[in-house]
Amino acid sequence: MDIIMKKKPQPFCPIIVALDVDTKTEALRLVKQLGSHVDIFKVGLQLFSREGFSVVDAIISKDKRVFVDLKLHDIPNTVANATRALAVPGVEFLTIHAAGGEEMLRAAVRTLQNGRSKNPSLSTRLLAVTVLTSLDDTDLRQIGVGHSVAGQALNLARLAVSAGVDGVVASPHEVRLIRAELGRDLILVTPGVRLETDNAQDQKRVMTPTMAMKEGSNFLVMGRSLLGASDPLQMIEKVLAGFLRR
Repeated sequence: MDIIMKKKPQPFCPIIVALDVDTKTEALRLVKQLGSHVDIFKVGLQLFSREGFSVVDAIISKDKRVFVDLKLHDIPNTVANATRALAVPGVEFLTIHAAGGEEMLRAAVRTLQNGRSKNPSLSTRLLAVTVLTSLDDTDLRQIGVGHSVAGQALNLARLAVSAGVDGVVASPHEVRLIRAELGRDLILVTPGVRLETDNAQDQKRVMTPTMAMKEGSNFLVMGRSLLGASDPLQMIEKVLAGFLRR
């Protein structure tokens, strides 16, 4: 009798590794190196612009899930069509800009709902981006926004939730406020996560991984802190050990 070995379930890891590299070869090397600890890898503009959807397919073929972070922001019909093209089995998250407005958000939500009804294996969840972590109150005033960063993030998160999105992307500094207002079930994904010894670089609203989780984040997007380390896998193990101690 043949013995079928079941794959051991991988423990939940809140870290999403941002594959902020230039080539598919570099990306797949990182997936292979970190895949024993990480299940979701983010493909953003830098990598997608060079490699296209082929890199997403390649990561999925390695039995990993992908966060496609293109921050869709266009007229509703265009965003709906882009959502239809990008949401495939294996794509866990897809980002859309909440600033695109309610009609655009609802168009993407409807597209995903239709896709799920036709394909039960499609589990893509839509995340609305609130305020980029590179912006502060001064930047918002320059582009004509009267709210503070926290106020604008909450305002856009409310709009996104009312349109039916699955979650929002916000810096760790707004997570507690959004969680208190919009509840425990909302998925909160936070970029701007840095280790204590890191330089914030072009991100202005940052926080350590342990503090971000304490604030109420579900998933942490980490790129440069890991990719710049001499041993990225060892760095992930250190971060995960910090969660266990909190």
